[in-house]
Amino acid sequence: MLSGRENLILIARLRHLQNPRQIADDLLKRFGLTEAAGRMASTYSGGMRRRLDIAMSLVGNAPLVFLDEPTTGLDPEARIEVWRIVKELAAGGTTVFLTTQYLEEAEQLADRIAILDKGKIIVSGTLAELKKLFPAATVEYIEKQPSLEEIFLAIVGANQEK
Repeated sequence: MLSGRENLILIARLRHLQNPRQIADDLLKRFGLTEAAGRMASTYSGGMRRRLDIAMSLVGNAPLVFLDEPTTGLDPEARIEVWRIVKELAAGGTTVFLTTQYLEEAEQLADRIAILDKGKIIVSGTLAELKKLFPAATVEYIEKQPSLEEIFLAIVGANQEK
């Protein structure tokens, strides 16, 4: 029922922050949502909604953010954008707890990884530490074809340059 801007202003007001409109405008700009700021959030694409969700969680510069499967259902471009945002948050000193079923995502984004099975952590550590739990990889020659995601990104990128 609210626009992207109204959602952000509401959260800023609930957190009793000064200048909620300025906070909203700054976050809309940071997350590339300025043009859609006045539209109802229900009309946003999946990627835009995820970016708005993350922006809302950052109102007030929380030192700790929980993101529960933030890329589920996103197209490859939107997923990469969310990855960029998560990396920026971490680089800026924010602690990000991220749940994901996409192991590639954990490899790309996590400093530390915990693997759960039936609701319990069965192992945790850095990626390097977890890799040491398994025998060394064997080296084989494999001809790698581009994945459909790589093809999609190459085509979309080429079209955006035109």
